[in-house]
Amino acid sequence: MAVTDFSHRAFEHSRGYQDAATRLPTRDQLVPPISGSELWGWLGPLIVTVFGAFLRFYHLATPKAVVFDETWYAKDAFSTIKYGVERAFVDKADNLLVAGDTDIFKHCDKVDECAAYVVHPPLGKWMIGAGEAIFGMNPFGWRFATALVGAISIFILARLARRMTRSTLLGCLAGFLLSLDALHFVLSRTALLDNFLMFWVLAGFACLVVDRDKIREALAEWRESATSLDVGPRLGWRPWRLAAGLCLGAGLATKWTAILFIAAFAVMLLLWDTGARRAVGLRQPYRETLRLDVPLAAAWTALVPAIVYVSSFAGWFASDKGYGRKWEQATSSGPVFFVFDSLRSWLSYQLQVLSFHTGLEETHPYQSEPWSWPLLLRPVAFFYESPKGCGADRCSWAVLGTGTPVIWFGGLAAMIGMITWYVATRDWRAGAVLLAYAAGWLPWFYYAIADNRTMYLFYALPMLPFMILAIVLTCGLILGPAVPDRRRLIGSIAAGAFALLALANFWWLYPVIGGEVIPYQDWYDRMLFKNGWI
Repeated sequence: MAVTDFSHRAFEHSRGYQDAATRLPTRDQLVPPISGSELWGWLGPLIVTVFGAFLRFYHLATPKAVVFDETWYAKDAFSTIKYGVERAFVDKADNLLVAGDTDIFKHCDKVDECAAYVVHPPLGKWMIGAGEAIFGMNPFGWRFATALVGAISIFILARLARRMTRSTLLGCLAGFLLSLDALHFVLSRTALLDNFLMFWVLAGFACLVVDRDKIREALAEWRESATSLDVGPRLGWRPWRLAAGLCLGAGLATKWTAILFIAAFAVMLLLWDTGARRAVGLRQPYRETLRLDVPLAAAWTALVPAIVYVSSFAGWFASDKGYGRKWEQATSSGPVFFVFDSLRSWLSYQLQVLSFHTGLEETHPYQSEPWSWPLLLRPVAFFYESPKGCGADRCSWAVLGTGTPVIWFGGLAAMIGMITWYVATRDWRAGAVLLAYAAGWLPWFYYAIADNRTMYLFYALPMLPFMILAIVLTCGLILGPAVPDRRRLIGSIAAGAFALLALANFWWLYPVIGGEVIPYQDWYDRMLFKNGWI
């Protein structure tokens, strides 16, 4: 599991500035081999994933309560699997659920009177509902799906980091850090939508990185037998890019903010395709990309996500119980106009949701501004009670939605390092990490300044995998070439020390993120910023 060579020579091709007339890159330069055994390339990430899964599933049903916005999504999910759409709840429905009573929906004389106005697409709720259908309408049931995708995301990130660094060890480090991040941990144990959004964005990005490697391999093979550099090859239907479109569409069908990543990744793909064609010596790489790559790229990154998004509303289209459905109007207009009337009602509903999101200014005690997110200045208290039985006069029982400070502060420093690295070398990995991080963060600045929109720290969760990628890429730069020397020794000690600090920091926070009953003073001591964390 030796760490790959991060020297300038080994990754010279990644800059994309070679002169094809003087020297063309070899196949290994276009797609550097991954060091270490293929077996450990799977076993290492799997071991890290099992560790992260244990943390997420251990006492998953604790606290036995409806936590924070589970009050919406757990019940909406139950309604979705029961009726196909979200329905209105009775008063004190949360108390009924905790007591084991699932009769929580209003009964109305008219169908549309019980329709619930919801502002997020249904896919995330369908996923939560799948756990409820299997394990019952209880805390374990409504948290099962998010814990599962949280564990799988650890494996995806480990494999992705391995591919980007060509190192199994650095890939495992990435998965290990994600398993120890407190915000990822909390949202993997809470039935909210943000963990599903993060999962689909990460999966989509991972598919695009695989596609990049596959296409560069195909171009390298073509170059070996090419007789002319005037016209490049067609690269086929690119199944990994199609898979990315499906994943990003699933993200869009979970939360609208996935569109920010779709737009950013579309730009990234054009740069990657152009860079690949330029690297093999094609004389007109920009023209070739526009002619051969852009049409199919548009289908996979725009059309496919749109189809997935609309398809996620299948329950709404098939039911007469959805908000704004106008079922009687659609069914009375004949089979031909049924589709048109249904789409018109659906588009009207989407416009109402857009108006809601752009006008959301309601204050909340745990809201925060996006520029404060990397510093963890204002986390969200998902749950807090003061029970008895901890052996002290005052006890605390809490679930605090915050990140692991060692990882987030280290990640902020690593992101600054990525800027320096990209400016100096134009390395594609630094550019991709910076672009994805910016897509998940910077647009919120506009909404905070222009719309004064209500937002929370956990909106930053989709940025987290890219922040961890920045950390492991930085570790690779510190380690340097894969040769035993003093720099290598010092770099290994530094990377190992950082991983141990992250583990210690997570262990220290665990009582206040894992829902343990502890003395109030112990809870207070773990509040890093007293004015913001309390």
